[in-house]
Amino acid sequence: MRVLLVEDEKALAAALSKIMSKNNIVADVSYDGEEGYLLAQRDIYDVIILDIMLPNKSGLDILKDLRSENIKTPILLLTARDTIKDRVDGLDSGADDYLVKPFATEELLARIRALGRRSKDFIDSKILEMGNTKLYINNGELEIEGNKKKLTAKESQLLELFLRHPRMVLSKEQILERIWGIEGNAMENNVEIYIHYLRKKLGSKSNLVIETVRGIGYVLKEKDRNAK
Repeated sequence: MRVLLVEDEKALAAALSKIMSKNNIVADVSYDGEEGYLLAQRDIYDVIILDIMLPNKSGLDILKDLRSENIKTPILLLTARDTIKDRVDGLDSGADDYLVKPFATEELLARIRALGRRSKDFIDSKILEMGNTKLYINNGELEIEGNKKKLTAKESQLLELFLRHPRMVLSKEQILERIWGIEGNAMENNVEIYIHYLRKKLGSKSNLVIETVRGIGYVLKEKDRNAK
């Protein structure tokens, strides 16, 4: 799971990042509201944690702007504000959860896991499907018209990313950050290589195609039946 933590208390942010890392949660940290907003716009996170009082752009403003841009990533507001009105304002602005400081780290981790399950729809299904093509998330199997083949871990992650964002153009930068991590050393040609592998696995039987959008990135869509 990948989480964005926007918190200007550096000591708290460092402690939370360390705790999340120990619990297999990758956390990208920002101490500034404007920078946090720009990171959140990339739409590569499973959960976003926002402090409300932030320099340059408040957590509530970030929340409202993300929701107005149709970014649906689950958002947890983490704040010292504890009045009923504060909670109502946060939830009405589009937050999925609200946790008041001070808090128990076990509760924070539980809430992050719950929001992460919601974002990936793990509760209802472990299969992603589009057209005649299915991806079994648990074991990385690709099924096309009843025929199954095994994907590598990176191929499975890449197809999952596309299936969760159908018909949306994903840049190479977004793919690199999501699959290899924001601190990873992978290069853009890694993306090209794995796109090539995945196209071969989809083959001619799948009615899906990964198209290159020159100068921008890639998009997964249904094949044009009228194309010659």
